[in-house]
Amino acid sequence: MVIHFACRNKLLNLALGAIAGRESVMSARNAVLAEPKPSTQSNTSILRDRLFQTRTLSTELARPLSDEDQVVQVMDDASPTKWHLAHTTWFFEAFLLKRFLPSYQVFDERFEYCFNSYYESVGSRQPRPKRGLLTRPSAEEVRAYRAAVDEALERLLDQPVQPEAAELIELGINHEQQHQELLLTDILSLFAAEPVKPAYRSAPAGVATSEATPLSFLSFEGGIFEVGHDGKGFAYDNEGPRHEELIRPFKLATRCVTNGEWIEFIEDGGYSTPTLWLADGWNTVNGQDWQGPLYFEKAEGGYMQMSLLGYRPVDLAAPVTHVSYYEADAFGRWAGHRLPTEFEWEVAAACVPLQGRTLGQDHLRAMPAKAGATLQQMFGDVWEWTASAYLPYPGFKAAAGAVGEYNGKFMVNQFVLRGGSCVTPEDHVRPTYRNFFYPHQRWQFMGLRLAFSA
Repeated sequence: MVIHFACRNKLLNLALGAIAGRESVMSARNAVLAEPKPSTQSNTSILRDRLFQTRTLSTELARPLSDEDQVVQVMDDASPTKWHLAHTTWFFEAFLLKRFLPSYQVFDERFEYCFNSYYESVGSRQPRPKRGLLTRPSAEEVRAYRAAVDEALERLLDQPVQPEAAELIELGINHEQQHQELLLTDILSLFAAEPVKPAYRSAPAGVATSEATPLSFLSFEGGIFEVGHDGKGFAYDNEGPRHEELIRPFKLATRCVTNGEWIEFIEDGGYSTPTLWLADGWNTVNGQDWQGPLYFEKAEGGYMQMSLLGYRPVDLAAPVTHVSYYEADAFGRWAGHRLPTEFEWEVAAACVPLQGRTLGQDHLRAMPAKAGATLQQMFGDVWEWTASAYLPYPGFKAAAGAVGEYNGKFMVNQFVLRGGSCVTPEDHVRPTYRNFFYPHQRWQFMGLRLAFSA
């Protein structure tokens, strides 16, 4: 099956949120990301609703956790739940309320040191590997901090909102959505390290078994394509400027690589065959004694994996999760294929409805692909590694001030992932979204899709 120029033209012309059939699957929270439509609700009212829905969701995600759960940090990459809740609150206080709410009184001056993440222009901060040492302020104090800032945000929104303030609120919403995903992946890393293997949410024992849909590939024509965000609706600065890329004809798998296929890789000596690996990857495999994906264990009768639903048998038909770029690259070589570039992925995604099994679907794990010959799992289930280094687009320029540190300074030594995962908030995905991680990292819901040159 060849994707012809009609699909290419759709990519050239689509506005975010306006491709055919997409509106029917968008949530109310997605309203400000779509093209403007007649509404009796003001822009400020829509923004207010989205803001407080997002703030409430963070609190709800933390509700199943004890105060003790919310303090511990199991590794340098992860942060405690309490820190996520406080940091997202500090973001609104530091960048919005202090500037735009007259006579706003900072909740506690000490919190800026505790909950600043990486904003050098703001000042010094608690080192990331030591966030788990912050037993004070307590979880109860952090909840009071959130309540106080929420009340101040209400007061800010009761008055006319300046355009720059509205932009910062939108950025703050999306920033908090990122931390909602991190909150869940970081608590999984903690629970996986515990001897009793607690579940974030209980689920029936075992998993439903099903056959994976056959692996097939769709063909895409080459050409010069416009890629990147078109400027309509919210996007991070690293998604632009929109520009042209030369893409040669390629084929893309209709679904993600499954656990069952990954087990074949393991049992064929994938983790002990140096010729499959990049040199840095092979050093990592040996230095950290990797034998399979993170949280993956061989047990009597099969494989088990720790998940947000507890320690459970691996679903062979579901996408493999918690694999690094190094592993994804090695698997592609073993399979006789490769990872797609981020631009190949984006061209293909332009013809796919913006829907998938994200956090709003409440599975809390990657699910098997549905039957069909079309592209599946492009949005949701797992973030998909691409072969593309995380670099600035032509003409990229970071914004002035602290918010300019959000993305640009990380554009080195990392790789791009596309698509979203089972714990990505439902209106936090789009075809141009560029996630990025270091090639050895794998604690996020990371998977892969195969490609090859046609």
